[in-house]
Amino acid sequence: MDSKTLQTLRRDAEDICRSAIEASVPDAAIQRALAQLPPCQGRTVLVSIGKAGWQTAKAAYDALGSTIEQGVVVTKYGHSQGPIGDLAIYEAGHPVPDEHSVRATEAALAAVSGLCARDRVLFLVSGGGSALFERPLVPLAELEDITGQMLACGADITQINTIRKRLSGVKGGRFAQLCAPAHVYAILLSDVIGDPPDMIASGPAYPDSTTTAQAMALVSRYGLTLSPQALDLLEQEPPKVLDNVTTVITGSVAQLCRDAAARAEALGYRTCLLTDRLQCEAREAGRFLSAMAGTHAGKGEKTAYILGGETVVHLTGHGLGGRNQELALAAAEGLAGLKAVVASVGSDGTDGPTDAAGGITDGATADTLEALAIPALGLGFVSDLGDGTALPETCRCLHLDRLSAAAEDRAVRRALKAEARMTGGLCEMAVLSLAAAKALHDELEAVYRPFVDFTGLTDAANREIARLGLA
Repeated sequence: MDSKTLQTLRRDAEDICRSAIEASVPDAAIQRALAQLPPCQGRTVLVSIGKAGWQTAKAAYDALGSTIEQGVVVTKYGHSQGPIGDLAIYEAGHPVPDEHSVRATEAALAAVSGLCARDRVLFLVSGGGSALFERPLVPLAELEDITGQMLACGADITQINTIRKRLSGVKGGRFAQLCAPAHVYAILLSDVIGDPPDMIASGPAYPDSTTTAQAMALVSRYGLTLSPQALDLLEQEPPKVLDNVTTVITGSVAQLCRDAAARAEALGYRTCLLTDRLQCEAREAGRFLSAMAGTHAGKGEKTAYILGGETVVHLTGHGLGGRNQELALAAAEGLAGLKAVVASVGSDGTDGPTDAAGGITDGATADTLEALAIPALGLGFVSDLGDGTALPETCRCLHLDRLSAAAEDRAVRRALKAEARMTGGLCEMAVLSLAAAKALHDELEAVYRPFVDFTGLTDAANREIARLGLA
């Protein structure tokens, strides 16, 4: 294997990815969109949501400054980079909403309440907004469970949002309704294939284009477990018309692909943009790309194949990687021995619940994965798939498969897999049971709470405390 060639290819792949992302960074995308911003006669309130929420808010604040009277920023944990003027900054859960998502959303709704027709809401939306911006119409635990069910079964972002917007008091155009009569100027950084405005962050400020029939079909298709309350909400249509919204889409996947292709050409590659609408299993995309490399690598022509889109992952374990790392690893076996590189990155800077942006593999990755060297001890461990060629010559090669009887090893593996499946099923049943219990509790509480004299109850408690001498 020509390691120097692989190093060059990896360096170029990283350069192409970095250049494309830098051209579409939130700062630049927002500044381009703000150039079209019309003047406002009244107050301007800023609401920025998404994993890039802090960056977009900072770009808007730098451009507009004191004209922004009030603002709320909602972003993912660890994504805030400090204060921005007088804006209120919140961090919340992603990809599943949590209590901080709800609290931050209520702060945003308070900021836009009481506005008049002369006022404007500058609404900045980036990837992850669906989880970060939420006023649930079902118990939060159930919403978390439904979102988790859809993520685990491999539903794409459009399908997930079709369900989520019907279970929310701010999605599907409902946020824009709550801003009325103020005008909403929405700038969307698209992370959805085809850039449908009603699907980006579940369309808080855009009329809904989906139907109840589509939502119910998804419930049936994926075997989702929903409460009667959630099923009733799926029957209620979000607003189909909004007359107080202007929408601008920027920083799309299509633009990202074009920027990547331009950089690849500048580096001397023959560039082929295969698609900007890829939708499939991440591992299948990885295998496809390695097959492409197997066909075209070694022909003496530098070629870069560009793809963009939204791959999915069916969860079968408890790993921490995301779809991009899965795609890259799936390509590793097919790339073995080839002068080729596959890089897969998330344009928002994170891949699943990790601090990685994605993954990159090449013709030597498979050997690396099959061998572990400990030079200080002079030892190298090789899997039953490896031959030891990836180890330094100074390391003694130990084959892991020879350290135990193969039949016993296979039996143990089968037992562990069966136990893992059983444990996962029991955990899932436990979560569902707890969610159902919480829903029943909330229903019961809604019945008796209006009839409880809380003032009298507090007075009686205070009297008893005083009688016991505990005051």
